[in-house]
Amino acid sequence: MADDEAKKAKQAEIERKRAEVRKRMEEASKAKKAKKGFMTPERKKKLRLLLRKKAAEELKKEQERKAAERRRIIEERCGKPKNIEDANEDVLRDIVKEYFDRMYTCEGQKWDLEFEVRKRDWEISDLNAQVNDLRGKFVKPTLKKVSKYENKFAKLQKKAAEFNFRNQLKVVKKKEFTLEEEDKEAKKSEKADWQKK
Repeated sequence: MADDEAKKAKQAEIERKRAEVRKRMEEASKAKKAKKGFMTPERKKKLRLLLRKKAAEELKKEQERKAAERRRIIEERCGKPKNIEDANEDVLRDIVKEYFDRMYTCEGQKWDLEFEVRKRDWEISDLNAQVNDLRGKFVKPTLKKVSKYENKFAKLQKKAAEFNFRNQLKVVKKKEFTLEEEDKEAKKSEKADWQKK
């Protein structure tokens, strides 16, 4: 009986611990739900819509501001159109001279700006190279595509040149340069005196 009571007490202790853990888990999940409950899917959707509307308005305002700035700069550079229908020759000459002077200054400014851009690009690339040198990283150069068959073709041409070189050599018929096999063949091909008749 003592064993049964000990087992029951142990079982009751295990059940109590399980209930305590279950209660803690439920409280933790309730706390998480309470925190998550503020941003419901509907609120998230509404917030996204508001953000999109606000971004669209800002974008539209920015585009209008840029267009107004562009119009202002164009008017400043080009000026107002002149009335040339009622003008005599001297007035037309003055108008053409004025337009030419304005065009000349605009071209000069354009050339200066292009030079400035090229100079800045060069400075940027130079500074990038210096930074890469300091880091120890070097820009890998772009490799050219090379055909693998060209190399084989070059080797074949080299071999052909060697064969041509050997063919162009003069034939030497001295015994000291001939091989033993050639000597034997030469002796076999020679006929004895008694065979010649």
